Amino acid sequence: MKWIRRIGKLVLAVVTAVFCLGILAAAVFGVKGYLMSREALEKEPVAQMAEEIRSMEHFTTFDELPDLYVKAVVAAEDQRFWTHGGYDLIAIGRALWNDLRTLSFAEGGSTITQQLAKNQYFTQEKRLERKFAEIFVAVEMESVCSKQEIFELYVNTIYFGSGYYGIYDAAMGYYNKEPSELTDTECVMLAGLPNAPSAYSPDVSPELAGQRMRQVIRCMTEQGVLSEEEASRLFGKQ
Repeated sequence: MKWIRRIGKLVLAVVTAVFCLGILAAAVFGVKGYLMSREALEKEPVAQMAEEIRSMEHFTTFDELPDLYVKAVVAAEDQRFWTHGGYDLIAIGRALWNDLRTLSFAEGGSTITQQLAKNQYFTQEKRLERKFAEIFVAVEMESVCSKQEIFELYVNTIYFGSGYYGIYDAAMGYYNKEPSELTDTECVMLAGLPNAPSAYSPDVSPELAGQRMRQVIRCMTEQGVLSEEEASRLFGKQ
């Protein structure tokens, strides 16, 4: 029995040490991330960044986006977008668990706001301090812009594959339509592309694009955005 107690104490000590190291690392990288975010925002405040995007040719406003497209993007990318304050602790916790389980840094739990912050202010390099900086900038964005403004800034700047940046160019490039003219099927297809645009582009791999579309439809159904009947109709049209 003594050896069992010793093993138990050893495990507890190891867990405690790992936890303390995690807290220390979070504090260190958090401070670095905060300083990085301040430097980035001093160079270009959120309001200035937003105005530059809005001045782009063919900027598409939130009201010009089909409702189903908006719902599909939120379902696929950030299901708690309308309620969080820039970051999603549930998504971050799930991503952290999966990264630890797979010993990788594949998931980041980024919200739409964080993705906008990363794309406009930072590189795609996977560094902890950059992740913290991204969160700090996302919180700043949420304090300056409305949710609808953040959404339209995001979809007007993300990459859709095949050389198309922004929802207007993607809608015109893939379907020769303005965003407001997209069908339900086209909305769901475009909503899924930014996850891996080079792979999911219909021009590159129609099969993978179709698989990604089915994933988005399943997300929408699971989250109650689509009924089973509506999902079946979309599945039948792809």
